[in-house]
Amino acid sequence: MQKLTITRPDDWHLHLRDGEALKAVLPHSARQFARAIVMPNLKPPIRSVADAAAYRDRILAAIPAGEKFEPLMTLYLTDNTNPEEIIAAKASKFVKAVKYYPAGATTNSDLGVTDIRKCDRIFATMQQEDMPLLLHGEVTNTEVDVFDREKVFIEKHLMPLISRFPKLRIVLEHITTSDAVQFVLNANSKIAATITPQHLLFSRNALFKGGLRPHFYCLPILKREKHRLALLQAATSGNPKFFLGTDSAPHGRHTKETSCGCAGCYSALHALELYAEAFESVNALDQLEGFASFYGPDFYQLPRNPDQVTLTKKTWRIPDEVPFTDVGLVPLRSGEEMTWQRI
Repeated sequence: MQKLTITRPDDWHLHLRDGEALKAVLPHSARQFARAIVMPNLKPPIRSVADAAAYRDRILAAIPAGEKFEPLMTLYLTDNTNPEEIIAAKASKFVKAVKYYPAGATTNSDLGVTDIRKCDRIFATMQQEDMPLLLHGEVTNTEVDVFDREKVFIEKHLMPLISRFPKLRIVLEHITTSDAVQFVLNANSKIAATITPQHLLFSRNALFKGGLRPHFYCLPILKREKHRLALLQAATSGNPKFFLGTDSAPHGRHTKETSCGCAGCYSALHALELYAEAFESVNALDQLEGFASFYGPDFYQLPRNPDQVTLTKKTWRIPDEVPFTDVGLVPLRSGEEMTWQRI
């Protein structure tokens, strides 16, 4: 296959940052995707509908001329979120979900939830309003091995949560293990999952190939090869419970290449090409359109996009870095060759 045309995709998990950083990275996502679920973990986080409206306006103002892009906003869940804010979010039409971060789990998550049961009153309102819950599915207990934190979260927190709120729509975001795949497959129809390009393409060996490689460091962290293969099988299976979410997370080079580097891979520049490479690796390019363009809108009860995008078979080199505020931003797999290119 030399050319692939699909319905224009959406990104159901994206970090855009704010200010000059937002202006630097938004053009990449706007070129690749029609819409994106925008993460709320700014400083300070997006905790109210008013916060979300103001952030949305800043995003819309930064969209390059000639590009069409719709930011789908989210609220940052805390121990003190008010149920009335959920009702207001649903009424707003532009807030599409609420994001759960365990306190301290990842970048800018310090104000996250300290105990998931403290939010039951919020989950009850979300279930009533049919507002999706997006989960960073890891425990943060330092006694739990970092490679087991997703599995433990599912067993200790997610399964009881679903028992308490069986009608709550939930996206287990950026899943990384065969355990998560199996859980989603066995769960009710209200449960779905997003999968990133890095977790489809790389195992944890990529972190240490030829030395410590900080630009492959993300959270949840890359796992064993058997888990990567399970994710690839799920993504290419045609099962609508699994759909595209890049978790593209921009960090300046100096904040990655340091003694305590930030977690996050930047893939917005070439996300669709990365997914195409992953799907082609198992002869499943015919399944890419469903995963990238259909299953996400269907889960969020939104219309599928009317326009199309085309990828062509062409070798090109990923830049070593792209401009980002006053420093460089290193894309995932920088300096390496790609075999697909978005026209």
